[in-house]
Amino acid sequence: MLVMKFGGTSVGSVEAFTAVANIAKQKVAEQSAAARPGVIVVTSAMSGVTNLLIDAAHKSAQGDVEAGKEAIATLRKKHMQVIDHFLADAAEKRQAERHLDGKLQELERICGGIMVLGELTPRGLDLVSGLGERINAPILAAVLRSQGIQAEAVDAVGLVVTDSVFGGAEPLLEATETRCRAHLTPLLEQGVTPVVTGFVGATVDGVPTTLSRGGSDYSAGILGALLDADEIQIWTDVNGVMTADPRIVPNARSIRQLSYEEVAELAYYGAKVLHPKTVIPAIRKRIPVRVLNTFQPAHPGTLIVDRSDSEEHGTVKAVTAIRDVNLITIAGKGMMGMPGVAARAFAAVSGVGTNILMISQSSSELNICFVIPQVLVHRTLDALCKEFAREVQRGDIERIDGHEKVVIVAVIGSGMRGTPGLAAGVFGAVARHQINVIAIAQGSSEANISFVIGEEDAATALRAVHDGFELEKPTTERVAQR
Repeated sequence: MLVMKFGGTSVGSVEAFTAVANIAKQKVAEQSAAARPGVIVVTSAMSGVTNLLIDAAHKSAQGDVEAGKEAIATLRKKHMQVIDHFLADAAEKRQAERHLDGKLQELERICGGIMVLGELTPRGLDLVSGLGERINAPILAAVLRSQGIQAEAVDAVGLVVTDSVFGGAEPLLEATETRCRAHLTPLLEQGVTPVVTGFVGATVDGVPTTLSRGGSDYSAGILGALLDADEIQIWTDVNGVMTADPRIVPNARSIRQLSYEEVAELAYYGAKVLHPKTVIPAIRKRIPVRVLNTFQPAHPGTLIVDRSDSEEHGTVKAVTAIRDVNLITIAGKGMMGMPGVAARAFAAVSGVGTNILMISQSSSELNICFVIPQVLVHRTLDALCKEFAREVQRGDIERIDGHEKVVIVAVIGSGMRGTPGLAAGVFGAVARHQINVIAIAQGSSEANISFVIGEEDAATALRAVHDGFELEKPTTERVAQR
């Protein structure tokens, strides 16, 4: 049994829908002969739709009367192009159009309510931003039926049970599994392909939530794990996970195989192919995850498994970067031997909801530095200055400041573990280009070496590490195992 998730670009146009239908038809036919037959399709909103919805919601909160109307007109035109192209059956077309208009009327009511209140709450934003998937799933199901596939749309609002953390809800797995087995298993047994809305869920009380941006991948991971799928497939617009961003490193290539650990590190450190939480449910059940290209379906893509078969070669697999970050430093001679500084700093940061991306501390205890998203700098610095006001006044802490226009570069590979000389290879490659390294961190897992450099050096550093470890070649063909 397969779970197949199609991202926004995979359902972004008539041509894309055609590609999805062809892939689904082939997979359904292949699965009919499997020991555990069945295909579940998880769909994102059409490309650009979620951003459009969020923008309309924010503008409505600012009193823009036309924002909702303009979004509705754009959404209707975009989805009707697909309906008009594929649905020749009059009854199917009427049903799809009625569904579309119903959801657009719902959007109009919500935007009107937001405008009257003059406020957009996290709960209201979830209600709006999840409409793209809820519009698209019934349309995709109708398109698949038009191509001879038995398909039925399933709204995950009634399927995925979550907590009430709007904008980043987490699934309640036991309740979700009960609903999945009750709603999806009978469809699969009847040979029907469920087309499930990604990204969305609902609280126990039925209030719609979202799983954070890009959460359709996570939806696929959740469904695949709870239903014991044989494989979870993430269909996107690139040939799997790349060794680096090909827009920056022209000779980047797709990686044939990665471990769960490696792809989790890559997703966390800026690789956009997968939502960072996608593999978490798969890890628990040891379910393979495959990343494939909707527009080049013959390409093998990237297979993600428990342990990569190339780990024994002990080398780097990929290099990536996080931009728009800031390096916060707490420094002072009086910090030496002062207990609890790190605990107080991180408690203050956590108290204002800031996510720390990387931490580095000198062994002398004279300074602590950590990297946070740039947008959270002001409130983070305010919280730290308030927390350490007495120490600053006494002169124990000399400065609490931020360093903007920096980038975290992360060098990833499970095979790096226990391999001598890899760090020297990384920093040697960077040094040859006279790039100054501001801070360094290596996790105890040894699957990731991260360092902070100036934003202006990011592209050069990525290319230097990529070339230094010959990442353009398959792992077994590399000479430079530095």
